[in-house]
Amino acid sequence: MKYLTKSFKIILSFAALIIIGIIVFFGHRDIPLNELKAKYTNTASSFIAVDRMDVHFRDEGDQTDTIPIVLIHGTASSLHTFDTWTDSLKKSNRVIRMDLPAYGLTGPFPDRNYSMAHYTQFLKNFLTALKIKQCVLAGNSLGGEIAWNFTLEEPEMVKKLILIDAAGYPLSSKSVPIAFKIGRTPLLNKVLTYITPRFIVKASVENVYFDKSKVTESLVDRYFELTLRAGNRQAFVDRFKMAKDTSAYKNIKHIQQPTLILWGAKDLLIPVENANKFHKDLPINTLVILDNNGHTPMEESPMESLKPVLDFLKNSKQVGMNINAEKTLKLTI
Repeated sequence: MKYLTKSFKIILSFAALIIIGIIVFFGHRDIPLNELKAKYTNTASSFIAVDRMDVHFRDEGDQTDTIPIVLIHGTASSLHTFDTWTDSLKKSNRVIRMDLPAYGLTGPFPDRNYSMAHYTQFLKNFLTALKIKQCVLAGNSLGGEIAWNFTLEEPEMVKKLILIDAAGYPLSSKSVPIAFKIGRTPLLNKVLTYITPRFIVKASVENVYFDKSKVTESLVDRYFELTLRAGNRQAFVDRFKMAKDTSAYKNIKHIQQPTLILWGAKDLLIPVENANKFHKDLPINTLVILDNNGHTPMEESPMESLKPVLDFLKNSKQVGMNINAEKTLKLTI
């Protein structure tokens, strides 16, 4: 009995050392907002008060453009995911992008409500604060889901719609980033708010890329460090706890705006089958499938993925008139 007690104490001590080691090596404090601002803002960055948050955004390009392009990023990302697109688009358009609540420098919703209705209301309040009456709305993943829901709610504010590997339909992912799995797992997700290993962030970014060689250390640093903005880790977990409206997708068929559906052929998180669902339901659409691209083509292959966007912005009126009967021009590039 004494031997068992002694062995048990040794095991407990060893387990305690392991836990301490994990905390020491993988536990990370929040990075002060001022430090993050110094690294992740530039001369185009601004902050605006919306819904009791100081929202980080960039408003670039032709300020006389009355119908700007508004770009919305996905889960755990930030406005930086559209850097290359913006560099090109702002030469001839006004381009607006923001860090969504829960991510980037904006930080969490004060009430921790991450429902789709709250996100679309936020978007309306944000655009209203900037005096935007109508826009071309583009979104990736979660951003795409916000974009099409907003279009249904505020159709007069959206002239054209661009969906990039957009969420919304029931799906069966072929692979899910490990951070997403942890965020959805009770108890483990609580640990994630204190212990956030960089290697988990790196593995999660690699999971949504097709070409892993494009996942650079600076890219991982950006995702990792912005995750450590105060409140973002808890917000990441809180959003996964939100109940979803599993029937909202049935309203997609009512969207009348000309829509570009842009999809990575090798997207494992939201597989290309979902692109075909948008293609089937949207009355006026162009579907473009990008070979050798994953879930975030605007970041993985920015110039390749931008080309159909430029064509769509230039020709969408013609597309809407000429191919409405056939519904789409389907391209694979």
